[in-house]
Amino acid sequence: MDKRNAVRLAIAVAFLAVVGVREWTKPRAQRDGPDSEQGAVIVQKNGERGFSLGSLRFEPCELGQRNSAATTAAFCAPFEVPENWDKPDGRRIGLRLAMIRSEAEAPARDPVVLLAGGPGQAATDVYPRVAGAFAPLLRKRNVVLMDQRGTGGSHALECARDPSAEDAETGDTVDLAKVRASTQRCLDGVAKNADPAQYTTTVAVRDLEALRQALGAPQFNFIGVSYGTRVAQQYLMRHPDGARSVVLDSPVPNEVVLGAEFARNLDDSLKAQFAACTKESECGKAFGDPYANLYRLRDRLAAEPQQVTLHAPRTNALEKKTLGAMRLAGLARFFAYAPETSALLPLAIDRALKGDYAPLTGQSEYIASEMSDLIGSGMQLSVVCAEDADLLGDGSAEAALLLGDAFTRVLREQCAIWPRGTRPPDFHRPVASDTPVLILSGEFDPVTPPRYGEAILKGLSNGRQLVAAGQGHSVMGRGCLPKLAARFVDTLETKALDAGCIADFGKTPAFIDFNGASP
Repeated sequence: MDKRNAVRLAIAVAFLAVVGVREWTKPRAQRDGPDSEQGAVIVQKNGERGFSLGSLRFEPCELGQRNSAATTAAFCAPFEVPENWDKPDGRRIGLRLAMIRSEAEAPARDPVVLLAGGPGQAATDVYPRVAGAFAPLLRKRNVVLMDQRGTGGSHALECARDPSAEDAETGDTVDLAKVRASTQRCLDGVAKNADPAQYTTTVAVRDLEALRQALGAPQFNFIGVSYGTRVAQQYLMRHPDGARSVVLDSPVPNEVVLGAEFARNLDDSLKAQFAACTKESECGKAFGDPYANLYRLRDRLAAEPQQVTLHAPRTNALEKKTLGAMRLAGLARFFAYAPETSALLPLAIDRALKGDYAPLTGQSEYIASEMSDLIGSGMQLSVVCAEDADLLGDGSAEAALLLGDAFTRVLREQCAIWPRGTRPPDFHRPVASDTPVLILSGEFDPVTPPRYGEAILKGLSNGRQLVAAGQGHSVMGRGCLPKLAARFVDTLETKALDAGCIADFGKTPAFIDFNGASP
């Protein structure tokens, strides 16, 4: 893993044969919800497996899944846009577009559109991993997946790994000279067939509206996750009539600068989760104060990084890895994303303090593999350099926290090299809308805490926030939330939405040993 990638990691889902031509649409009298009447209807000719929608022709395809031979059946269509919307006669880029067909014989005209996170994740890559969360939505609606420009199959801005670069996690000082050199190499490769300044959120929103028009101008039901919630809010600001409903899962407000509160949010989350551990008699007895233990371990690893020999989680090959304070910080952050992994942290920290570093290091390798779609993504720099970098502080307030100020220092160096796109003057203005919006937050989210949802809610006259107790980042797939999200999209109810099942969520008890929590 090269230094740039390591720093970024540390901080960082059978058509019926028809006679002749059949239009899949319900007569108005049969509709059982306020479905939009906007948009073209799907048309399929006799004997054809594919179909047309608007000006686009869809054919059967399959979506792969990382680290698996399993595939997801879909329908794909070619879709091109200008790389630079202000120069329509210039270079054109293909955006990977797929549709997951609804179970309904006559789906509602307004599809669900997934906006993936990151920045850097691709919708067609993410969907197979989260398909279960969309199952209730598929009962009435198609799901549209378009990889955001610069990701996945949409002219990805991929930075080749430098095999000669040392592993940055052997220590805890960031070599800014190497960061600059790595960024320049990345830019040199990307610039051969792309203008990185054209891969911002604002330009991606123009792509979404072009897609909507190509599909016959339906209204979209957006499901935005993490960074995808920024895309959804920006779309609402630019094309309010194009959105029928919006689900914001783990949202970040427009006014928040990406990266500015990473360290604070992580510390707040860990404090709250570890406090729950100390309140449990067995957990408190076993580990004392896990938060203090974490900082003790951080200081120890900063002074003396540890060489760890372990079997790689995926290949079982024997490897030697170095666990330093920087790797520990990144690991703690990604452990905190989900209650199942955060429940392991007190135990893993305790074992490391007693000299057994293998559990932490092994999990670090696994998480690095899981986050590989974000590592080496030049699209991240195109987004953050244009939209946030100049608004970041000096990082001094975060220097003493677990994540420290490395993100700010590295980003400054990278954005001094990376071409910057334009940012509209009102880009960071809070969103104001009467579109039905459902906000989903996790109580212990280490990235986008519930207070972010509360801030967004102030500008929504038809919005509601639900907070899932004991949960972390990206919660729509958990418990009853898939059914709640589908019910919201069907009915457009916010205040009247029956969300009593949210009370079923609760905290996951910490592991006392590797057999699990106390009885």
